[in-house]
Amino acid sequence: MNINWYPGHMAKTMRVINESLKLVDAVCVLLDARVPQSSMNPGLTGLNKPLLFVLTRADLADSAVTKQWISYFKGQGISAIALDAKSGAGSERFLPAVKELLSEKLEARARKGQEGRAVRLMIVGIPNVGKSSLINRLSKRKSAKVEDRPGVTRGKQWIDVSADILLLDMPGVLQPRLEDESAALNLAFTGAIKDQVLDTEELSVKLIDTLAAIAPSALAGRCKFTALPEERGYELLQLAARSRGCVIRGGEPDTERFSALLLDEFRAGKMGNITLEKPNVS
Repeated sequence: MNINWYPGHMAKTMRVINESLKLVDAVCVLLDARVPQSSMNPGLTGLNKPLLFVLTRADLADSAVTKQWISYFKGQGISAIALDAKSGAGSERFLPAVKELLSEKLEARARKGQEGRAVRLMIVGIPNVGKSSLINRLSKRKSAKVEDRPGVTRGKQWIDVSADILLLDMPGVLQPRLEDESAALNLAFTGAIKDQVLDTEELSVKLIDTLAAIAPSALAGRCKFTALPEERGYELLQLAARSRGCVIRGGEPDTERFSALLLDEFRAGKMGNITLEKPNVS
């Protein structure tokens, strides 16, 4: 598939992010726990500030693999935590992780008698990675608009989380070119790229083949197969559509309707906790 989506406002967002670095003490980079590598925009992870990686959607990912990613990042010298911003599970780790990340700076401020000065954090990530949900969870109020689609936050905004924490929320931004097809597909599978710019049937064929390879039991169970058929690609999509009752007049499979259903169910975690990529460790 030819997947590339970099609207003009994303280029503007990267300029604003770089111009705003001088306003913050650290940068919190949100990654999707199901696809940590694919959701890592090099333009964001290369910012010249202390970084905290937050793996969101942890409730949808394989917890064992998420632990592997946390260990991997820490082995690279990068602070990392995992949480589910919507339910709040794991969010209690956020502030302690920030304080640990900035411990030297906070100690220096204390020596200067500046204990009351608020820590300022920039929140960045790809579209639809859960930035607004995290901010609302931390601030305990609906400060940022939340929708399960990319491109909702369009301008930077400061959010007062507590007396000593200020968050600078930035719109989601993808890397300019998605040259790695597997990474582009992972972002499309998880909803970081708008479905309107994609062929959802072709994308669903790719997804069903991916799930057949890495989570065959989950796919068979959701598609009501007694065992996963040997077919792959469009044939498997047709079989799954029939099995789930997505048919049109004459009994032909309605692959268009089933494709939308398959993507929705995967993104909602209805197939179980599935992580699409593991850290590359020896």
